[in-house]
Amino acid sequence: MNGAAVYPPLAAPAANAFGNLPGYEGIAAGGGYLPPPMPTVPVAPPQPGPVPDDWSIPSLSEDVAREAFKSFVSSQCCYSSSPVSDGVITNMEPFNTYRYRLETFTESRSTDWAHKPHEGEPADFYTQPAPRPWEIQATPPSLFTNHKEEIRVPFTSSIKECHSCHASGTMPCEECQGNGYKACWVCNGSGKKTDESCTHCDATGKERCTVCDAKGTKECETCKGKRQLLAYINLKVEWTNHVEDHVVEQNCGLKIDDLSSVSGKELFKNNQYLVYPLLGFPNPAMSEASERLVKDHQSKYAQSSRILQQRQTVELIPITKVNYKWKGDSHVYFVYGNEHKVSADDYPATCCCVIL
Repeated sequence: MNGAAVYPPLAAPAANAFGNLPGYEGIAAGGGYLPPPMPTVPVAPPQPGPVPDDWSIPSLSEDVAREAFKSFVSSQCCYSSSPVSDGVITNMEPFNTYRYRLETFTESRSTDWAHKPHEGEPADFYTQPAPRPWEIQATPPSLFTNHKEEIRVPFTSSIKECHSCHASGTMPCEECQGNGYKACWVCNGSGKKTDESCTHCDATGKERCTVCDAKGTKECETCKGKRQLLAYINLKVEWTNHVEDHVVEQNCGLKIDDLSSVSGKELFKNNQYLVYPLLGFPNPAMSEASERLVKDHQSKYAQSSRILQQRQTVELIPITKVNYKWKGDSHVYFVYGNEHKVSADDYPATCCCVIL
């Protein structure tokens, strides 16, 4: 055999046949995402927003602030502990802020035609009407949990000859180009090494191909030697939790991105098929963000997927700006979140370490 043959992909008639099935007209053109059916769940009426109760967060004590600072510094390999032990806290300012979070849990479906080695499965194409993509049962995971699943669509399976090996079950070995032998790696196929006969290949310039065991062919990877393929429509179901946050800017010097890794005091949580924006929230920026995100999510996701549930929450995130003096100079660090994380961008006692 002289070189690896290149064969066309699975013959188009299977794709064209699939394209004639109701609900699968796009298969011949390569499949794709399918619009969901119109929602049948009635929209719930507006719900009241958060009711002020105990929305305050106790002030951070100096002992807690210092302990958080100590823990932070000890986790940094290049930070001296002197500012922690010798620094003097001069002022502590609360900059607590609100975070609004909207989660939209969706289910999307896409189809394409696929194949696998035929292992005796019956061909059921056209024996019964194939269910439409959104009629096929798929069990969703827990709410707001990402998950993917693939389902072979019933009554779309047909048996085809393998397009890669032309139903031979084997393919030319790419390593030796189908010859069973390849150039000796010691003498580069010359049969000689430093004017002497190559002992590795007995001066033949060739060595046995170990990839195909000198046969020149390998088992076809497409059909796994079965010679036939089962072609069918593959339905991909994907559940996705789309999460978007809005944090009210406090201009205290702490980066908003730092707050993404911490939690706060939960003030409000609401689950609905489709949520309404917050009503009457004391901070106008939160109400505006809620209205904008709810509108964006329903516009963005309802066209290409089915919205199963939405959830909105409001948290009050504790932020304390700690001013301290060390060696006569003023410095700042922040303690934030229920986890008492620390940010200290201007830490005054660092060194350059080289880890070998």
